[in-house]
Amino acid sequence: MEILAFGVQSDEKPLIEKAFAGLHDVRCLDVFLTEDTAPIAAGYEIISTSVNADLGSRVLQTLAAGGTQMIAQRSTGFNNIDLDVAERLALRVARVSYYSPHSVAEFAWTLAMAVNRRIVRAVSRTRDFDFRLDGLLGRDMHGRTAGVLGTGKIGEAFARIAHGFGMNLLGWDVAENPACTALGMTYVDKEQLFAEADLISLHVPLLPATQHLIGAEALSAMKDDAILVNSSRGGLVDTRALVEELRAGRFTGVGLDVYEAEAGLFYVDKSVEGIDDDTLARLVTFPNVIVTSHQAYYTRDAVGQIIDATVQNVTDYLAGRRSDNVLVPALPPR
Repeated sequence: MEILAFGVQSDEKPLIEKAFAGLHDVRCLDVFLTEDTAPIAAGYEIISTSVNADLGSRVLQTLAAGGTQMIAQRSTGFNNIDLDVAERLALRVARVSYYSPHSVAEFAWTLAMAVNRRIVRAVSRTRDFDFRLDGLLGRDMHGRTAGVLGTGKIGEAFARIAHGFGMNLLGWDVAENPACTALGMTYVDKEQLFAEADLISLHVPLLPATQHLIGAEALSAMKDDAILVNSSRGGLVDTRALVEELRAGRFTGVGLDVYEAEAGLFYVDKSVEGIDDDTLARLVTFPNVIVTSHQAYYTRDAVGQIIDATVQNVTDYLAGRRSDNVLVPALPPR
């Protein structure tokens, strides 16, 4: 059987081909799954998609009409998938429920320290042989307060690093993580966390209840010199509201690895044609902001685990087995 994989990065392709070798043939495409590219999947019973795939109603209908019966998404998040429509169409959908939480937590800290210590500006200067320190003043993290919204595996890993810096820990989640409380984390309501944290990092899933969790009200409640990091999902932050706060001169720094309108932009080279997203264009002009293209998970360790789980999801589907990775449990008639 040949499997069609959409949105495969050049670094991923040899890893995917090696993982499927001896099991199934795999055709890797660098194009992402959209309404325009969905017809390519005609005749493929199994496809694999990336986190920025469009798996809305129209795309799912096209896939089902073309004979697709199983979708193996290579990510943990699944807010891009209309699960109700997938179930109605009897499509099996699986995701990767776990991969290295350290990849994302470490990258979140990379963003935090880069904006705190003005690394991008410093590197840009030294490349021009400008070795002044003006404008590069940072601050110690030791003794300050880290606020962690979402204390699951990734939030816990982030908190462990914060603990290593000697920071005070505040947490917010629907349930307390004993491993975090053992680090000395105090769970508070999010309003208190916004008001007291010097560094705020987001590690919650994107759900209707968390859409724009960081909106105008939350942003206004934060310290003027706070650092905000989002390596989870772009929709957690109201970007327009964030831009307004930045224009007012607030925040020491903002590190964003995700953006609420990233689909169609991230993972694509727009350097020649440019973009028509005025909000993103304005956001990247602020000297205290770093935007990266949803790469926090992108380590050899994490990507390898994601691919291995994807292979297992396909194997389980063909064997008629279900696992915790399955989002829509439909099985094909066999």
